[in-house]
Amino acid sequence: MIGAGAVGHTVATLLTASDWCGLVRIASGSDRSAAALVADLEDMQQVTGSPVRAQIADVPDMADCDAVVVCPRAKFTNTARRDVRMAGLAAHAPVITALGRQLGGYTGTVIVVTNPVDVMTRLFAEASQAGRVFGVGSNTDTARYRLTLARLLCVPVEAVEGHVIGEHGDAAVVCASATRVGGLPVAVPLRAVHDELSARPRRINTGLGRARSGPAGAVMAALRAALGLTDGVLELCVGHDENWSAMPLQFTAGQPTVIVPELDHAERRLLAAAETKLHTAYKTVPTLSQGEPQQ
Repeated sequence: MIGAGAVGHTVATLLTASDWCGLVRIASGSDRSAAALVADLEDMQQVTGSPVRAQIADVPDMADCDAVVVCPRAKFTNTARRDVRMAGLAAHAPVITALGRQLGGYTGTVIVVTNPVDVMTRLFAEASQAGRVFGVGSNTDTARYRLTLARLLCVPVEAVEGHVIGEHGDAAVVCASATRVGGLPVAVPLRAVHDELSARPRRINTGLGRARSGPAGAVMAALRAALGLTDGVLELCVGHDENWSAMPLQFTAGQPTVIVPELDHAERRLLAAAETKLHTAYKTVPTLSQGEPQQ
């Protein structure tokens, strides 16, 4: 775990409660926060009898871990009203660049959480030259989409099949034309869906300060799939066709295959716009990522 904030703390807690993780190494920009998280996890381990150990570590010491979760947050004030996640680009680019360089040649699985997650995923992959780098974000968006559509249509959420792809942000693409409810096509109330996808994270942030459980759940699902513990489809940011954006990935024994959803003309246009937006943001990174990281 790189980062001991809201998501890092929640993921580390879930890992400590799991039965498939042996050791959780914690690194943070603040030694005090890393030590505090390790102490908290040790308390939990003792109370629950968990066999999972936690320890403070430097980032280079994680080179032999099976997986690394990248979720640091730089100190900056986000005053954006639109493109809220993209507002962290300038602050987080040097942090993620430095971390990628410290893990140069890493051969395990990397799960990136830091926003703007799609750009940060590409940045980490290129800085580290690691071959298995995935970004969460659209997996959480997809979960929110299915919950919202189920509520709007008064159906069980288990009956809803659908994806949100592209950017984890304002340019997210709801794959309405490919959405199925009970195996059948459905008319998706897109305006109501988009309104809720925008409002839901704001409600969470207003009440809790920052979303944690949803993103942490997406990280755990990605870890289980990428490490070959479960098979299934997850919407994750990955490099494909010279783009870095979220797509459904079919994981089989830990190996991902990109599944391009059937999109109508309007959705294909929206996806192209999202990928152009992400590429344009990434092109600014070389000038942003100079200097030392400030976490």
